[in-house]
Amino acid sequence: MAKVERTQPLQAPKGVSEYFPDRSRTFEHVRTSLITAAKNSGYELIELPVFEDTELFKRGVGESTDVVSKEMYTFEDRGGRSITLRPEGTAGVMRSVIEHNLDRGQLPVKVWYSGAFFRAERPQAGRYRQFYQVGIEAIGLNDPEIDVEVIAVAERAFRSLGLKNYHLEITSLGDRESRARYTTDLRKFISTLDLDEESVNRAEINPLRLFDDKREAIKSAMSKAPILMEYLTAESAAHFERVKELLTALGIAFTVNNRMVRGLDYYTGTAFEFVHHDLGAQSGIGGGGRYDGLMAELGGGDLSGIGFGIGVDRCVLACEAEGIALPENLSLDLFIVPITPSSKTLSVTLAEQLRDRGVAVDMAYGDRSLKGGMKAADKSLARFSLVLGDDELASDTASIKNMRTGESRSIKISTLADDAENIFK
Repeated sequence: MAKVERTQPLQAPKGVSEYFPDRSRTFEHVRTSLITAAKNSGYELIELPVFEDTELFKRGVGESTDVVSKEMYTFEDRGGRSITLRPEGTAGVMRSVIEHNLDRGQLPVKVWYSGAFFRAERPQAGRYRQFYQVGIEAIGLNDPEIDVEVIAVAERAFRSLGLKNYHLEITSLGDRESRARYTTDLRKFISTLDLDEESVNRAEINPLRLFDDKREAIKSAMSKAPILMEYLTAESAAHFERVKELLTALGIAFTVNNRMVRGLDYYTGTAFEFVHHDLGAQSGIGGGGRYDGLMAELGGGDLSGIGFGIGVDRCVLACEAEGIALPENLSLDLFIVPITPSSKTLSVTLAEQLRDRGVAVDMAYGDRSLKGGMKAADKSLARFSLVLGDDELASDTASIKNMRTGESRSIKISTLADDAENIFK
């Protein structure tokens, strides 16, 4: 007989974050908690394409950014169109708001989104080529109260996860007038520096990008540059003071970072980042800011907006770093263990009846012994277990066990589905 060669197993592409049991439970819990915080503040779902016209990100995110110049996954489709896998969420949201005239209704437009995003970065802990975010956007009004609401949604989400070892940094990137005056002086300062050609070109497009340069020589040189917050107009300064006042009133601690520069060109006014102290170099777990002018840049009206993107992957790492345990309510309600052939049929029927009533049920499949079935019940994290055999079928009575306390109680099998609300409440 000819020897059959074993097929080499395939692996996921490098830099992709995958979640599978048991770790996927943490991922699901984190994502759900972030979404719940948004929903509880009146944000509604917006589901967006995973890929968009490349021009959207060039115009919306900014050609001087590393995201557009170095990190986008861009390809030509069969129709010869340039398509890009989304590297961030705000530009796509704004495109959708303009396209579907959402900005012509009641303002602000408040939406949340969740999903995978893509950047061709060098993979490392907390930095992936495919990563997951939950984001919100509030579009249409330039109120400091909305700025604070957006920040508070993120802060509430982190607290709901049980995270403690993080802090909030905020700044103001000013309005158009502030930035125009500041940019003039910043360009003068940069002209005195000895820069390589690539840095000169980046500074020509957007001089603020040099603050984002990770090279020590550039960081040292830019540490002597003028500070944007010293150029704020009276209106911008008053807006930022109101943001700080409201954050203080809510008991949200923060520090002002005068040299914060968000990685995308569309940010103006209030900008912020949440930094976790246990994550090393990739310490940002979420951030965002205001983006006045972005809608107009993309062909819509001149409306203001603010939002954030929270990294689900990094929040998972933060929860693990702080040793946060999952809440028990993520487990199944019931795990059924049939130990005889005849009890398997009843178990399948009973499981479906209970599922129809909203009870989360799983069961032991295959020819498992009682010991093997109970091991499966333990691993399932179910709140209750139910063993069914021929004796239970004959008497229509079984013992349901609370897997947390070890206590058991007798139940009538034929009425279990009808009594589900009382038993599994």
